[in-house]
Amino acid sequence: MKLQRIKSIDIFRGLCMIWIILTHLIDWWLKSEFDWLHSLLIMIFDPIGASGLLLISGVSITLSYRNRITQIKSENSIQLKKVRNSYFMKGFFIFIIAITYNSLIAISLKDPIWIWTWFVLLTAAVSTFLTWPLLKTSKLLRIIIGFIIWVANPFIISLLLPFEGTLSINGILFHALYHGIHQVPLLVFFPFFLFGTVIGDILFDVFRIDQNEIEKKKIFGYKYLIPSIVIGALFIIFGVLFKIPNFLSRESLSWVIYSLGVNIVLISTILSIEIFEIIKTKRSFKLLFYFSYYSLTIFLAHNLLHFLFLNQLNPVDIWFFSAAAFVFISIILRILYKKWQGKASIKVQIGKLSYSVIMKLDENSDKKSPE
Repeated sequence: MKLQRIKSIDIFRGLCMIWIILTHLIDWWLKSEFDWLHSLLIMIFDPIGASGLLLISGVSITLSYRNRITQIKSENSIQLKKVRNSYFMKGFFIFIIAITYNSLIAISLKDPIWIWTWFVLLTAAVSTFLTWPLLKTSKLLRIIIGFIIWVANPFIISLLLPFEGTLSINGILFHALYHGIHQVPLLVFFPFFLFGTVIGDILFDVFRIDQNEIEKKKIFGYKYLIPSIVIGALFIIFGVLFKIPNFLSRESLSWVIYSLGVNIVLISTILSIEIFEIIKTKRSFKLLFYFSYYSLTIFLAHNLLHFLFLNQLNPVDIWFFSAAAFVFISIILRILYKKWQGKASIKVQIGKLSYSVIMKLDENSDKKSPE
């Protein structure tokens, strides 16, 4: 049975994109003497930024993968190979976009080392590659691997940090693993993607059960909602109490556990609203769907706003002009969706391009094969 699109995923991804854009606008447009406002907002709301985006990407990619696998009626090795190749091809195209994005930043800064920097696109692309072999492992193993990475990360940083900027092996390793350490470094954020695959598998198991609506709601409640709320709340409490106030420091173990808890609780809350029909999600959250559907397009395009009010606004003006920017972006997204839909979505086009490339490669392979 094919799994239907879960609107809550779009809602959550849309929230993440709105926060990422907002924090960039504040960082770009706010006068330097008011940087404290940006730092304060980052400390409070950053869990739904890059960490939330990578988590929900893990959820989404797992649901898509499991959905496609279930459509293959038997262990058809050819079809399974196509699914695998399509998965890697999407990751490859995102990687190319990420390196291009980083290269433009390197050119603007006149510093080539910024070509390899852990901005969120590069982290998402590499996480996609690393996750593939782990999708065939148990959920428990993925959870263990994620937490091992988080526990080991502070020790790796302390070992490599003294060699930052040197041409030694340790210096090269530091650059490979942590350049842009205050951005979205792989060892901090890859586990979010990995935990997202676990959530995706749980949701897939819950939603594919062929039951009536009442039974589905019961199964969702005791198999996903209650455990996730409890676990998420425990993570938040542990993250806060583990090392106060380091749970607000992005590089700390406290912060990642706290952020994971916040994201789990928020996703579960949004899912509950959809499943129990507390609010009609299709109508009430249409705007968030646009920000999700065009997430990659927006991420790339919103950089054009960088120089609009660069370091010119005070803490009052920033909210007015940010709101105006979001109104403008929302209008553009609505027009794009009504006129072109997927044609204007880079994410959708990557999916189509990946499929076309795989089909072309298979066609060429068939021609070369002996009859």
